Amino acid sequence: MRLTAGTSLGPYEVLEAIGAGGMGEVYRARDTKLKRDVAIKILPDEFSRDHDRVSRFQREAEVLASLDHASYCTPVNEVC
Repeated sequence: MRLTAGTSLGPYEVLEAIGAGGMGEVYRARDTKLKRDVAIKILPDEFSRDHDRVSRFQREAEVLASLDHASYCTPVNEVC
């Protein structure tokens, strides 16, 4: 799933692609409700049907959520 600038995912508006790797694509987006920038990672369709990869993605989000520093982003754990 490739997103383009201006795409809306719930309250998030995609601003730009910022990276891609083995586990998916990452986008900079704007949370229109909280008025802050966020990073959104999108898993490839085939990964979203693989329980092991989804579990790995969930663990990644949990680890990131445990970090508390101004330089780190806070993960948003939602499925749109």
